[in-house]
Amino acid sequence: MENISVQRRMLLRTAAAGAVLATVGGCGGGSGASTTASAPVATPPVVPPVVPPAATVAFTNVSVHDPSVIKAADTYYVFGSHLAAAKTVDWMNWTKIADGVNAGNPLFNNVTVALAETLSWAQTDTLWAPDVARLDDGKFYMYYCACKGDSPRSALGVAVADKVEGPYVNKQLLLKSGMWGEASPDGTIYDAAKHPNVVDPNVFRDSGGKLWMVYGSYSGGIFIMEMDPVTGLPKPGQGYGKHLMGGNHARIEGAYVLYSPDSKYYYLFVSFGGLDANGGYNMRVARSLNPDGPYVDGAGTDMAAVKANPALPLFDDASIAPHGQKLMGNHQFILASGESGTALGYVSPGHNSAYYDAATGKYFLVFHTRFPGQGEAHEVRVHEMFINADGWPVVAPFRYVPSSAGVTAADAAGTYKVINHGKDISAAIKQSQAVVLAAGGTVSGAMSGTWAHQGGNQLSITLSDGTTYNGVLSRQWNANADAFAVTFTVQSKAGVSLWGARTGS
Repeated sequence: MENISVQRRMLLRTAAAGAVLATVGGCGGGSGASTTASAPVATPPVVPPVVPPAATVAFTNVSVHDPSVIKAADTYYVFGSHLAAAKTVDWMNWTKIADGVNAGNPLFNNVTVALAETLSWAQTDTLWAPDVARLDDGKFYMYYCACKGDSPRSALGVAVADKVEGPYVNKQLLLKSGMWGEASPDGTIYDAAKHPNVVDPNVFRDSGGKLWMVYGSYSGGIFIMEMDPVTGLPKPGQGYGKHLMGGNHARIEGAYVLYSPDSKYYYLFVSFGGLDANGGYNMRVARSLNPDGPYVDGAGTDMAAVKANPALPLFDDASIAPHGQKLMGNHQFILASGESGTALGYVSPGHNSAYYDAATGKYFLVFHTRFPGQGEAHEVRVHEMFINADGWPVVAPFRYVPSSAGVTAADAAGTYKVINHGKDISAAIKQSQAVVLAAGGTVSGAMSGTWAHQGGNQLSITLSDGTTYNGVLSRQWNANADAFAVTFTVQSKAGVSLWGARTGS
């Protein structure tokens, strides 16, 4: 039996400055040959300019761990661990609508009774990361899960409601894991090194309308199953489904799939590392032309082959760290001249969901994060994403605020504070460094090389080591400067992301 230790145990929950202190998420092989999918040309959508607000931007924050997003009417909802939920209409100001696995939670009529079988099997008194999807009958299906916490003994089920805010009525359990010495759903004796921990579900439709569920954490990794869109249940005869990534207790969890109509790729988002403030949680992505994979990274590595080395100690990070496109990890932007307040930055950002707005052509990354020097307190954050020239998602450096879209070459030239997210899994916080994008096209300061404005908002940076980073320029709200600033987000084919925020000419 694996020992999940601190990353998988629930932390003391308390309210502090409006934030819930909680450590939640998945608890806890397969193989594949190196594969390179053909690469459709990505054409990022043109977003019409929005006039930035003149006054200081305000946010209303909320704590929902492992937020999974769904839109109902004109409102965005997130559902997360501990049966917490919140809603917003602008991605900036949130209202909490539920929290706590108790009889008073409005999402269920006495959830501890309704989901007694689930909680009993998992030997726990709480629920972990759920997902809510609207299916063919117009009803809302909540895919819920519970885990013992120090082992992958877990249960995953589904409940149904007429309205997104509930109340949800339990339908049935779908999967169990951690049945030591007993047959698993695939007919073999359960083996935590190769079989999944049945938590962290995400249900999505492919471009043809088929329904799928991706799930799993640590243990045997991430798996996918085809679902029946009428019943909301797995189609029969699949066992645990198809293995996509991870194994041998590799610290990979929080899977979420988003299809891009621009690039024609399915993007599989996951979190590597441990979710607590010292765990080095970081978000990564792989892609496929098919909903059930194979999912590959920029090097063409089939992520099904990415797993921990069984010869190394439990939770071997070294074997998985080189793989996947790293979108974001621990970081902090050092205050520049004229800036004030707490320097912006995140600690262990992760367990994201994602959303594509067909009306505006915008992509959003929705996740929880902790903060430098603030322990386990966490909040929901939303950042805009873009598809770069290589067909990979890149994430804007600051949280989402509607802004002007256009950034010319003249606008882009200047001094930036730049974060290099690297590829490591570490509790260290990466500090920004001063870099100059000169009007003549050179890069100097903490980095050296060249840069070019590629038209539209496209930017390329080639450093002196020959590595090229492709991405997007935008204007974002810098709360430390109380103003909008030109920013960039670029990524190399090796999966390293650079973020820049302009601080001067």
